[in-house]
Amino acid sequence: MRKLSYLIILAGVLIMLYPKASEWYNDRQQAILLEEAEQAYSELAPTAGPDLQKPYAEVTQLLAEESVQEDEVQPSAEPAEEIAVGGKITGIIEIDRIDLKLPVLEGATKANMKHAAAHMKETAPLGEVGNAAIAAHRSRTAGRLFNRLDEVKIGDTIKIKTSAEEYQYEVYDISIVEPTDVSVLNGNGEDKILTLITCDPLVNPTHRLIIHAKLS
Repeated sequence: MRKLSYLIILAGVLIMLYPKASEWYNDRQQAILLEEAEQAYSELAPTAGPDLQKPYAEVTQLLAEESVQEDEVQPSAEPAEEIAVGGKITGIIEIDRIDLKLPVLEGATKANMKHAAAHMKETAPLGEVGNAAIAAHRSRTAGRLFNRLDEVKIGDTIKIKTSAEEYQYEVYDISIVEPTDVSVLNGNGEDKILTLITCDPLVNPTHRLIIHAKLS
């Protein structure tokens, strides 16, 4: 009987520790990726075709799914499912105002967005003419991923480091749009634009927070 009581207590402790353990694991993966990014970079991906509606819809759906998972997470004694990171590191994004420094992986997939920001490979390469889009989850944990992206102001600098060089973009537009508004990925054929995408509001998001910046 005493042994059973100990087992019940142990199970209760594991249930309470599960959310923190899962968060610790995700943060560790992010740190590992960031360290790799600072040591070496992959080649930039080539420009893809102009039809962005389908890939953008997939990205916004991934953002929504992650938000729902945070709302519905239920403590469990089972270990967290490990999602292998499959994308190559294409750079590092830094925003001083919100103390942000994240690895950027190539391809906005569920695996890549679990621990890092992700460059939509269908959009322009980073630092080149066109609109390069980077998406990341807006985690509930303060300071994690794009959690504080809503604190960015017009005129702020967004730095992108790649294997080639460091780019400095200046924020010129901030907007809240419908999840289906693919026009946020439009370019003008002349400027080098960076678009950051995440959910809004933080809790029960219905829209997308969009940050537009231009290479200065």
